[in-house]
Amino acid sequence: MTEKAKNKIVVLSAAVFFLGFFAWCLLKPVDPVSDSERRPLAAMPSFSVSAVMSGKFMQDFESYAMDQFPLRTGFRTLKSAVSLYLFRQKDVGGIYIADGYASKLEYPVNTDSLDNAAARFRRVYDKYLNGQNSNIYLSVIPDKNYFLAGQNGYPAMDYGALVSYLRERTDYMQYIDIFDCLELEDYYKTDTHWRQERITDVAGRLAEGMGISLSGEYRVKLLENPFYGVYYGQSALPLPAEQIYYLESDILDSCRVYDYETNGEIPVYDMEKSRGKDPYEMFLSGSKSLLTIQNPGGAADRRLIVFRDSFGSSIVPLLAEGYGEVTLVDIRYLSSELLGNFLEFDNCDVLFLYSTLVLNNSETLK
Repeated sequence: MTEKAKNKIVVLSAAVFFLGFFAWCLLKPVDPVSDSERRPLAAMPSFSVSAVMSGKFMQDFESYAMDQFPLRTGFRTLKSAVSLYLFRQKDVGGIYIADGYASKLEYPVNTDSLDNAAARFRRVYDKYLNGQNSNIYLSVIPDKNYFLAGQNGYPAMDYGALVSYLRERTDYMQYIDIFDCLELEDYYKTDTHWRQERITDVAGRLAEGMGISLSGEYRVKLLENPFYGVYYGQSALPLPAEQIYYLESDILDSCRVYDYETNGEIPVYDMEKSRGKDPYEMFLSGSKSLLTIQNPGGAADRRLIVFRDSFGSSIVPLLAEGYGEVTLVDIRYLSSELLGNFLEFDNCDVLFLYSTLVLNNSETLK
């Protein structure tokens, strides 16, 4: 075979390959979401002369083509595995693997974000808490980079500086330190969150700081569904599945949870959510703006209000034992200006419980 014929075969094969995948992309059904990445995928943009002239159509079409490309998940996995294991990159899109744990780089300390978080907390204090007969507490949850990044040669935040900076701007709160209660094994390997069955000591520290006691008596239950955390999808790496354990007790069995969004009751552990895209949402049904846990066996005169992020979903039920009523507020989804329509802030304990991930990226707080 002549060199010219070989070149023609190579060019023709390449053309068939690319045109074939292009046709496949156009003809295959559109995937509305990526389950592994937990995000919606781009759809075919609407055609218009103005969109074409402005360049927006081609920009949106490029996003559509990348999101709807055939075998996209497999190609993402191949790219990530080759980058990390063959080319020895330190991370893939900011996600790294160390000591068997996947985590996303989070550094440096963002003082503008901490200022914003402190301002949001101050707004709540000035509007609802100043002058009330309430005890106000702050506790910061370290993300797992605290135990993983610096020890494995990755850039890491100065967590001590972060906490000190925030405490200086929230001096009206009593700080409860939980850093020394935690270790790397308390977190999921493929997800951001902590494991409920391993944080009973953290709940005990918070309870002690607020002047209540917990029995610590629980039944450990295994969720049958395999768990793949958020870093599994974001990294596209072939990471092994994990198991979720959750805690039951007679007290938790008797608790009732009221969801202000639906004006109805929800379970402490939502087994339908446990079979969904993010099984961690089984804890208090995931992203909810305002919930109240009623504990019939708790002290009727003791109330707790917790301003929290998603880490609070799994630990706050453990605190319910010490109170007759516990309310969870997520001001990422509900403006603090509206809280007076739902809550009374006098004669109660108030806990601001936030992870360093949210504090260092606090633009979501309202």
